[in-house]
Order: sequence, then structure tokens, then C-alpha cells
Amino acid sequence: MSDSPVCVLVAEDDAAVRTVVGRALARRGFRVDATGTVSGLWRRVEAGEGDVVVTDIRLPDGDALDLLPRIRRLRPDLPVVVTSAHNTLTTAVRANEAGAFDYLPKPFDLDHLVAVVERALRSRRTPARPSVPREEGERLPIVGRSPAMQEVYRIVARLVSTDLTVLLSGESGTGKELVARALHEFGRRRHGPFVAVNMAAIPRDLIESELFGHEKGAFTGAVARRVGRFEQADGGTLFLDEIGDMPLEAQTRLLRVLQQGEFVPVGGTRPVRTDVRIVAASHRDLRSLVRQGLFREDLYYRLAVVPIRLPPLRERVEDIPALVDHFTAEAAREGLPVKMLTPAALRRLQDHHWPGNVRELRNLVRRLAVLYAEDPIDEEVVAHELARSAAEEGESGRSVGGPDLAAAVERWLDQRFRAAGDGLPTDLYRRLVQEVERPLLLRAMRATRGNQLRAAELLGLNRNTLRKKLREHGLHQGAGEG
Repeated sequence: MSDSPVCVLVAEDDAAVRTVVGRALARRGFRVDATGTVSGLWRRVEAGEGDVVVTDIRLPDGDALDLLPRIRRLRPDLPVVVTSAHNTLTTAVRANEAGAFDYLPKPFDLDHLVAVVERALRSRRTPARPSVPREEGERLPIVGRSPAMQEVYRIVARLVSTDLTVLLSGESGTGKELVARALHEFGRRRHGPFVAVNMAAIPRDLIESELFGHEKGAFTGAVARRVGRFEQADGGTLFLDEIGDMPLEAQTRLLRVLQQGEFVPVGGTRPVRTDVRIVAASHRDLRSLVRQGLFREDLYYRLAVVPIRLPPLRERVEDIPALVDHFTAEAAREGLPVKMLTPAALRRLQDHHWPGNVRELRNLVRRLAVLYAEDPIDEEVVAHELARSAAEEGESGRSVGGPDLAAAVERWLDQRFRAAGDGLPTDLYRRLVQEVERPLLLRAMRATRGNQLRAAELLGLNRNTLRKKLREHGLHQGAGEG
């Protein structure tokens, strides 16, 4: 590279954004040449100007992504960073497939932009191989433009051109299967099968037969040969949902398949080769299960080549209006009435804790469409429906061993605020900790038959801390013995 300042070509329709970006780059010693059009950008690239390009996708005279193939043919070593306010998974994938060095959803942090430009200069890499162009308007039902979802989109966009194993984590109802389908449908295996298996729904004694198939006569009731899910998914993607519920003996066989690329059906003698991409998911903390000896550590690292955490709905409440629109349109396509929500009703939805995440919101939208005649739906109706759902979940929770902890804490807090009347409750933190800590200590001591060392390990405390807490709560230090 010459001694002259590195030139960054900036293509941005908004003059204010051009100015702010230009100043940020200039402060780091870059020379900036700015334009507001695709044609202006192409003229500069064609003339051999610029060392890095930073361009918005949507410019007045066209789509900058349509220009990227021409840039790649003429100047394959020129990195292009694209930005966009149209922040969807499809946009991120299109940018990646077009050969963009990186994709930054707007609004972006200026320091991050500068860091990406510097990284692009260091790499000067040849763009990845062209992939199959996507049909115009192709969409997947992953909705949301929040920062939390943008990070998911960026990772997915990087992964679609690979066969790397992916581990999706997140609470129930956050959309793990939708992301798994996106990895398949946007990826190189899109023409192969997508096979989903919920490990929690399969009886333990049938898991190996379900995954690997069985031969006729392999066990009582095996009256014919059965093709397992690995064989069904050959050439495509196998989605193993709730992988944390897989028993250890089945984990051992799964690990062997991942290592060797082949398996033997139950009752069989000949190995069957398999070519599948594995996407696994769990709402449980697999690392915690590894520490407890309930999940194989070597299998965990085989699955978690690329981990993706899906945010709970309460971390992306700005997506709720778009999700409501999406679910309303979905319900309308199925013949349900179309209902609008007032701004106050939407704000009430954004204030909700959402223990059931996106799935809970989808169910609520469908109930509102069917059960209520008014249009638009107001805040009072939404509050009533949320309260009814919480009561039903509480009853269900009591029948199977206890309500959702966060919901229980919220109800406890509501009681304290109501008791305070016009004032505010005091000492909330200490009182809440005491309420939770005492039964937790008792349960740990009972489970370990009063063994303080084991109880401390169970709780993740050191032994001295456990003794101190037992004294604070007036519990006998051998509580739970007998």
C-alpha cells in the first residue's frame, strides 16, 4: 500500500449520515470520498479509487447489493461493508451472499464501523465463492429488528454457506426451530430434507430406534425395517430439539455418529453412511448439565461448534408491534377475524414479562381475534387476557410442582406494593432474598441428608458461606438429616 492516506468510499443517501460517518473515519486518519448514489459509487470504483467501500443498500438510483457482483469482478480485493435500516434476516443473508465483507444494521455504533473498516483493510480477502441467487421477495417467518435479533441474523448469515454444527440455546418459545429452518432454507442443503426431532417427546427406550432405525425382528414389535431420522435427513439437515433430554446411552451413540459419519441400525450389522448437517437446540443450560454429569462433555463440544443464543421476548420488546402485525396477518390467512390493537394495548403487551415468549404472544393474538368482538382491542381487554393466562399457568404449575418462579416473584412484589398503599414498600431486596433463601437451603440440606460439603457444592457456595447462611436463617447446621 502507498504512503498516501487510505481512502474509504462512502455511499449514503442521507447527507447528515455521510457527514457523521466521514468525520468518524477522518478522525482515525482515513481520507473519505462520499457520494449519495449507486452510479457515483461505481464511477469511483471503476476509476480505481478507494481502498474500502462503506455503502447503504438502498440508494436513490438503485440497490447497492446489485452492484457488488460487478465490483467483485473488476476489483476482487476491494472489501465492501454494507449498512441498512431494513434490518431483516433476508437483508443480512443477501449481503453475505453478494460478497459483502460485513453487514451493519442501522443505527450502528461509529466506533464499531471504524473497527470493521480497519479489519477489512487488514484482511483484503478474496470474496467467498458465489452462491445460488435467491428468489426475489423470499421471506422466512422470523420477525424483529431489535439489536438482540440483529446479532442472531448476522451469525445466521455467516453460517448459511457452511455445514458447521450449530447449537441453539434459549427459553422455550423463542423460535429455535425457526432459526434452524432458516439455516437450512438459506443454506447449501436447501434442496435436501429438513427433519426435526423433539428428543423430549420420545420414550427413552425408543430413542435409538427413532434416530437410527431398526431391522425387522430387532425387538418385540419390530415387524418391519424402519428408517431412522438420520437416514431420512441424508443430504439435508437434522434438527435435534431439546437435546438436553437425551439419555446418556443415546448420547454415546450420537457422538459416535458425529465422529464417524455412519451408524448401525438397531438389530443391524452393516453400517449406514450418513451426510447430514446437525442443528441442535435446548432450553436447558447444557454446560450445567455437563457439570452435573448428565450430559457428555465431548458431545457438548461436538454440538457447540457455533453456539447461538436466542433472546427471550422480554429482551426485545421493541419487536412486539411487528410480531403482533405478523401474527394478525397469519391468523387472517387462516380465516380468523382481523383485529387492531390500540397504542395503549401495545404498550401493555410491552410491559408484560412473557414467560412463554413469542409462542405465548402468538397464542394471545389468536385468542384476541376469536374471543373479542371489539375492534380495536383496548388495553383493558389485553390486561384481562394476560391476567387470565397468568392465573391458568399458576393453576397448571401447582398441579405439576410449582408456578413459574419469575411470575411468583412478581405476584409477591405486587402484594407488597398493594400493602404499602400510597407509599412504597421498604427493604424489598433483603425480604425477597430471605423468602427464597430459606426454602432453598432446606431443600439442599434435605437432598444431601445434611451433608454440608455436598449441599455447598449443590448450591454453588463454599462451605463457610453455607454455614453462615444456615445460622442467619436459624436453621440447625445438620438440617435435613434423617
